[in-house]
Amino acid sequence: MLKNNPTVQVSSLSKTDTLISIALIGLLFFIFGFVTWINAILIPFFKIACELNYLESYLVAFAFYIAYLFMSLPAGYLLKKFGFKKGMMLGFWVMGIGALLFVPAGLTRTYWVFLTGLFTLGIGLAILQTAANPYITILGPKDRAAQRFSVMGICNKMAGILAPLLFSAVVLRPDDSALFRQIETIKGAQKSLILDELIERVVMPYAIVALILLFLGFFVRFSPLPEIDTESESEALAASNSDKKSILDFPYLVLGAIAIFFHVGSQVIAVDSIVNYASANGMEFMAAKSFPSYTLSATIIGYILGISFIPKLLSQLAALKICTVLGLCLSCCILLVSGKVQWFGKDVDISVWFVVLLGFANSMIWAGVWPLALDNLGRFIKTGASLLIMALCGNAIMPLLYGYWADNHGLREAYWVLIPCYLYLIFYAFYGHALKKWRFQK
Repeated sequence: MLKNNPTVQVSSLSKTDTLISIALIGLLFFIFGFVTWINAILIPFFKIACELNYLESYLVAFAFYIAYLFMSLPAGYLLKKFGFKKGMMLGFWVMGIGALLFVPAGLTRTYWVFLTGLFTLGIGLAILQTAANPYITILGPKDRAAQRFSVMGICNKMAGILAPLLFSAVVLRPDDSALFRQIETIKGAQKSLILDELIERVVMPYAIVALILLFLGFFVRFSPLPEIDTESESEALAASNSDKKSILDFPYLVLGAIAIFFHVGSQVIAVDSIVNYASANGMEFMAAKSFPSYTLSATIIGYILGISFIPKLLSQLAALKICTVLGLCLSCCILLVSGKVQWFGKDVDISVWFVVLLGFANSMIWAGVWPLALDNLGRFIKTGASLLIMALCGNAIMPLLYGYWADNHGLREAYWVLIPCYLYLIFYAFYGHALKKWRFQK
């Protein structure tokens, strides 16, 4: 079993130890997914309950993910000082504080307090992500990293499927569809009372989530998860990195961080916008709320194929190239193809299903970029991972751009923001990942 010694080398872990470590990190990714993808239902819910426009409602994603921009590099230094396990414990506790802020926010229907809670949740999650992703990158052979990330992705997206459904079951009621249709016609004090009752439904669930996160902090601190030594380098790697002074001396890492920015931004748009987009195409909110789960299910199918085919039939780089090109093609189809279809009992415009299929296209991009961006970083791996996690602020910025275009030009036209995202990802997949030196360097 795993030893309790402070720090171990990856090579010293037995196969059983490695599998236990991967299982524990898988649990963390499940929690990441649950907290993250619930935003897909919070955005349209807050839009109704707090009387917001599209841009204001997407501040949910902005407040949550902008925390990565501020916290990721400090998280790297925190993990360097205190180690992975104590750092992850702190991350869970910070998330617990964020969940607890939903209690006063719900009791007073104060949107900025909700946003503060989401920002605090994002800070805690930035610490956890900065720790967990390097673990998966280095726990096993390099050419199978995409496989391990696919397993983590399944854990993450399964939680993402369950989170909106569980939120809907706990917070929404069967007669809410009629209420949401009538809410615009209700005025004055009666409307305020109805909206106050609606928003107060989140208080108890998030109070319970806060207690669970506090417990998980203790759990990970005293779990058998090993402290991995990421500071030591082989002589060959140390020699090759001898001229490197900072993470900015690794072009493929910096370009990879930009790729992560565009990837997560396009991924969160596909999931978080689809309820509003389906509703705008003639579906009721209560029927459209299942579409985020469809999108994440498409992502899981991609992960399963990745686990099955990489690296036996397909390299992780080839999978990255295929997914980036497919993402661009589907984005063009959303903009250019229309017409009602009835699939899975849903009568809606075909472009909504192209948004669902973006989940499949996005499946192997994260798994493809991370191993390429962290390749041969040696002692720079923690700060390198921090830079990649910082790029998750794309989840904050890209939905705001989408929301602005949706308010001013229309929900379908707003999907134009996906085109530059996938164009850059294609650049990284075919060229940027191989750039080892900046061209202007001697």
